[in-house]
Amino acid sequence: MTADDSQPISVLLVEDDPGDVVLIEEAFEHNKVRNSLKIVGDGVEAMDYLRAPGSTRPDLVLLDLNLPRKNGLEVLDELRADASLAPIPVIMLTSSAAHSDVEAAYARGANAFVVKPLELDAFMDLIGAIRGFWLEVAQLPSA
Repeated sequence: MTADDSQPISVLLVEDDPGDVVLIEEAFEHNKVRNSLKIVGDGVEAMDYLRAPGSTRPDLVLLDLNLPRKNGLEVLDELRADASLAPIPVIMLTSSAAHSDVEAAYARGANAFVVKPLELDAFMDLIGAIRGFWLEVAQLPSA
């Protein structure tokens, strides 16, 4: 599925910072990402949403590392342990640049680890790069 297909791309954003949520929403709009963006504020909500009967399985998950109740690594562990959810690409989108966090995320099956930029223009460019690769170039698994 690509961004040019007739259906929008379904993205699950797992982010607890309201400011980052607004930035990501604006960046998606700025980069003309036709998407259905579902936003949840912590890891427990993410897993509840993904496992809820009748919920739309996202094409892509943007997952913060430092979340309340269940952190991003714990969510990633649960996703990769569930055969029906394991194929979903997961991008760790976090403020941490710690080498140990990068290593832990990839060891648990993250598809990418991206540090949130501090500057607005860089944030817009980052979402554009995610759009370009994950939603236009890469072939995503079907739901």
